[in-house]
Amino acid sequence: MEPKNTKTELVVIGGSAGSLQVILEMLKKLKSELRFSIVLVVHRKASSTNVLQTLLQQFVSMEVIEIDDKTEIQNNKIYVVPADYHLLFENKKMMSLDFSEKMNYSRPSIDVTFKSAAEIYGENLVGVLLSGANADGVEGLGFIKKNNGKVWIQEPETAEVDYMPRHAVEEVDYDLIITPNNLADYINEL
Repeated sequence: MEPKNTKTELVVIGGSAGSLQVILEMLKKLKSELRFSIVLVVHRKASSTNVLQTLLQQFVSMEVIEIDDKTEIQNNKIYVVPADYHLLFENKKMMSLDFSEKMNYSRPSIDVTFKSAAEIYGENLVGVLLSGANADGVEGLGFIKKNNGKVWIQEPETAEVDYMPRHAVEEVDYDLIITPNNLADYINEL
């Protein structure tokens, strides 16, 4: 049986401590036109302002948008989950924010977003887990895999804080191990 040629519709990237540098490296090397969007779920302090969006925008030509409740998803955009909210996907066109309890001591929780995206996008989803100091995202990656999505994990040796990617490598059936240097290349090939 030949493998189906699946079309990537969304890339969701989760990270915590040590992931920002990887994201900045990726943004510098991204093609200016992608046929899908990228959602970034990065742990940060609840009180943090939206400077992350402003910072990221300096490194990439496509538009970087901090998500509001009921943000419409458009291709060739980078979306940032705001501090202190979980991100859910209502369908392939709409995202919503949720203020329910923290998961893995985190809001936004990478697990919550990965699971929601997996339910909506299935095999058309790529989930990427980067550097971080807790296990948030590991369970969500497993859920993405169970729904036939692709799972990419940062090579723990290259992570500033290897706890998150190391646990993911040990516990999840992954498709690809990425490094800060090649993440953008793989995304550009999708």
